[in-house]
Amino acid sequence: AAVMTLLRREALILIGAGIAGGARAADGPRATDFGFDTPEGGPMPLSAYAGKPILVVNTATACGFSGQLSGLQELHERYADQGLVVLGVPSNDFGGQEPRKDGEIAAYCEAKYGATFQMTAKTSVRGDTAHPFYQWAVEELGSLARPNWNFHKYLVGPDGSLVSWFGTPAKPTSKAVVAEIEKHLDQLPADQSS
Repeated sequence: AAVMTLLRREALILIGAGIAGGARAADGPRATDFGFDTPEGGPMPLSAYAGKPILVVNTATACGFSGQLSGLQELHERYADQGLVVLGVPSNDFGGQEPRKDGEIAAYCEAKYGATFQMTAKTSVRGDTAHPFYQWAVEELGSLARPNWNFHKYLVGPDGSLVSWFGTPAKPTSKAVVAEIEKHLDQLPADQSS
């Protein structure tokens, strides 16, 4: 019942999900100022993806929404050559639904869902222990844009600003998500898409 209440709230939030961006001060931080860790423990600076749209999604392999991993892979296959970066951020913050260790998560996702898109190390995405990227995202977009469950999606524009967010129920391949991705891919110079 609690999950259904949460999902109803997320569905209502989806109505306004495409309204983002513009909140960032011109001289404020950008997504590309942050970095994550790789599952192996090395650095993964988002600056490596500067000039490309990045779809950042907190994932969990034991979640009822884990089928969205297939949709994320579909986006990766369809748009990576055009410049899109799909970034999975495994998190155990919601219902303990990411029980696997860093070295096991990507292998499991690939074996079960064919997922080969980039994954970070397991990361906290909410509360006082949230990764700085997630703290910044909430500061930029407001508390309604904070992850309330697994598979919350942030779209970072090629300039490093947050341009959209989508709640858990929004499938990665939904019209709204795809339209927003394509809008930002269309703005890339032809020589920067690969």
